[in-house]
Amino acid sequence: MATDEAPIRIALLGAGTVGSQTARLLVEQKEALEKRVGHGIELVGVATLDPVDDPWIDQSIVTDNAAQLVTRADIVIELIGGIEPARTFVLSAIEHGASVVTANKALLAKHGSEIYRAAADKGVDVYFEASVGGAIPIICPLRNSLVGDKINRIMGIVNGTTNYILDEMTTKNLDFDSVLKDAQEKGFAEADPTADIDGFDAASKAAIMACLAFNRDVRIDDVYVEGIRSITAEDIAAAGELNRVIKLLAVVEQDETGISAGVYPVMIPEEHQLAKVGGSFNAVFVEGEASDDLMFYGRGAGGAPTASAVVGDAITAARHRAKGVTGSSIPLFSDAPIKNAADGEDVYFMRMRVKDQVGVLAKVSQIFADSNVSIKAVQQHEKEESSKTHDLWILTHATTGRTIRDISDKLEKSDFIDSVLSTMRVFGE
Repeated sequence: MATDEAPIRIALLGAGTVGSQTARLLVEQKEALEKRVGHGIELVGVATLDPVDDPWIDQSIVTDNAAQLVTRADIVIELIGGIEPARTFVLSAIEHGASVVTANKALLAKHGSEIYRAAADKGVDVYFEASVGGAIPIICPLRNSLVGDKINRIMGIVNGTTNYILDEMTTKNLDFDSVLKDAQEKGFAEADPTADIDGFDAASKAAIMACLAFNRDVRIDDVYVEGIRSITAEDIAAAGELNRVIKLLAVVEQDETGISAGVYPVMIPEEHQLAKVGGSFNAVFVEGEASDDLMFYGRGAGGAPTASAVVGDAITAARHRAKGVTGSSIPLFSDAPIKNAADGEDVYFMRMRVKDQVGVLAKVSQIFADSNVSIKAVQQHEKEESSKTHDLWILTHATTGRTIRDISDKLEKSDFIDSVLSTMRVFGE
């Protein structure tokens, strides 16, 4: 328990976009925050390797020695990102008796179980609301509010960059490359957008949500990942004709056979709540056995929105520190099998370009039949009269991703197919 005289000491690692906004909230709202804690708080240090020119950061507390700073704080806020040295600093803070607040999804997706166990052993808090969905409160509900329920599935739009790109392609009939360039110019995408558009950022968040929802140690390497790099304007148009939109979803689910986690593009019905999430916003859709359907929506990134979640966690940890208690731990007791999401069954849409030959549809259907995949619907889209090919759209009944890839390979090798243009999961069928 904190003494009446000494304020609760908060150390901040990182003074970038989120770090500087976190410092601003801690300084500008200090009086109100202290009233919410019921105890004094003090920002005792800001660790950064870069020069700091923020009016709300006292230059006298800026240091480049993060290793030393974490040993003299009651709460350490880690916002430097990446795996190392963040992992070392976090574990050192815990070992020295500090509670930890972090927004570092990459660290938690790889070393979360180690950090949660260390915090529990030391009797300190670890909070990470900002690691998934920025300002959206999804971690707290999964960790506390919904622990009395059984979560069956979570579907989330958890990357603002990819949602912005897909939304612009859908609403403005633009191609991927031009939208990506626009997103980079507007600051919605990084100069190197690989982590976002290839799905790895969302995969880290999927692993974190799966851990909390299913009490299982699920790591980034357990998450099946597909990105949006191959999505074309033609795919967007095809989804529109089917009264659907394409979204990159992080999907974690549990059934009697085990747990799976994946990130991939999905065609979802236009009337689904997630279909209406536009721009760089995020949303997480939770399917609970008792609670039924829940959706959490809001700003998934940005300095101020993310800082609001960080400071909220810091104040929760400070309240506990003032009372000499800790919050709930993160029990990872499940030994349910972790399945590859590619082995799960879904309805699939396949778009291919076939040669203008008699009997092509029968030959295509036979390849599906040979793989025990039933075709639900077929649409033929004619090209110009002079064209020697036409496009064929196929909607399957439920099958696995592996089977679809096998069918695609067989079609590509056949002499009656020009090319398989795209394959995509379809939800809501």
